[in-house]
Amino acid sequence: MLHPDLSIRRPKMCKHSTPCPPADAIDHDAARVTASFPEQGWSLLCNGVIVFDDTGELMPDGSTVAPHRGPAPHKPVLAAA
Repeated sequence: MLHPDLSIRRPKMCKHSTPCPPADAIDHDAARVTASFPEQGWSLLCNGVIVFDDTGELMPDGSTVAPHRGPAPHKPVLAAA
């Protein structure tokens, strides 16, 4: 992967067989965790993405992905008979 100024090459982080999806793939969250810091609320994935406990993400290029949890499931309230 090339750095934005095109003069610096970044090393490929994924060195195991069956490579992880790259950071720009739709399934980038499926990459292996290479470093985990649960006390700080984040983990580094093999593809360079940092994922946070609130489901937000910091991409290798510095862009961010807002937390994307789905809405909490609610059971319908039944009226008393």
